Amino acid sequence: MPLVNAKEMLEKAKAGHYAVGQFNINNLEWTKSILLTAQELNSPVILGVSEGAGKYMCGYKTVVGMVNGMLEELGITVPVALHLDHGSYEGAKKCIEAGFSSVMFDGSHYPIEENIEKTKELVATCNELGLSIEAEVGSIGGEEDGVVGAGECADPQECKMIADLGVTMLAAGIGNIHGKYPENWQGLSFDTLDAIQQLTGEMPLVLHGGTGIPADMIKKAISLGVSKINVNTECQLAFADATRKYIEEGKDLQGKGFDPRKLLAPGAEAIKATVKEKMELFGSVGKA
Repeated sequence: MPLVNAKEMLEKAKAGHYAVGQFNINNLEWTKSILLTAQELNSPVILGVSEGAGKYMCGYKTVVGMVNGMLEELGITVPVALHLDHGSYEGAKKCIEAGFSSVMFDGSHYPIEENIEKTKELVATCNELGLSIEAEVGSIGGEEDGVVGAGECADPQECKMIADLGVTMLAAGIGNIHGKYPENWQGLSFDTLDAIQQLTGEMPLVLHGGTGIPADMIKKAISLGVSKINVNTECQLAFADATRKYIEEGKDLQGKGFDPRKLLAPGAEAIKATVKEKMELFGSVGKA
C-alpha cells in the first residue's frame, strides 16, 4: 500500500477516542521494526522523521526511497504516513518535494503573526498536493534537534487561530517535554488541553513527548481530543538497553555475533516490543 496522508487515520482516531502513534525512525532497523509491528497489530502508523534524522539517513529522498521500498517488499497493507517532525519552514518544503505524505511546520518559536503567515502558506501547498500538515503553538519542553523549549502551555486562543488556517492536526504545549521527564515534572495541564479542545472542535490534537507520560495521563489526554501521540526516546532507550545487554554478555564475540545483522537484532526486537506496548495503550490495535 502506498504512503497516505494522516488526515483520515486521525479523523477516525478522534471520532473513535483512540490515538495513532507517531514513532520516529532513525535507520533501516527502526523503520522495519515499526512497520512490521503495525502490520502484525493491524494498526495505522505514522513514521516520524526529524530534520537531524533525515540528515543522518542521507537526506529526505533517501528516506522516501527506503520507506516506499519497504512498504512493497514487506507487503504492508495498513495505512502508513511519512511525516516530518518539528520541521522548519525550509525543511517542510524540502520534504514536500522529496515525497513525504505529511509534514509538521513548527513555528512555535516565532511571534504568532509570523507563525500564522508561514503556516498559512504551507497549508495551501499541502492542500494542493493532498498532504497532511501539523502546526504547533506553545513550544514543547526539552530539546529536539537543537530547538529547546521549557514545556510551557499554549494559549488556547492562539491555538484556535492556527487551527482555523485549515491545518490537519495541531500540536499544543500542555506541559509536555521531549526526552526523559525530570522528577519534579508537574504533569500535563488538562485544563489547558480541555480549553484548546473546546475552541478547536473536531481538530485532531497531537501530544509530543510521549515517552515517560504515565498511562492514566495518556488515556485522559486521548479522552480530551488527543489523536496522535509521538514516541521516540522510549524506542531509543529500548534499543540501547538491548544492544548493551548483547555486548555485555559477550555475544558479539561468539561465532559471527559481530555481524551487524546479529548485533542489531536484539535492539530491533526491543523496538517492536515498545511499539506494540504503545499501540495497545493508545488503542489503535485493529483500527487499520
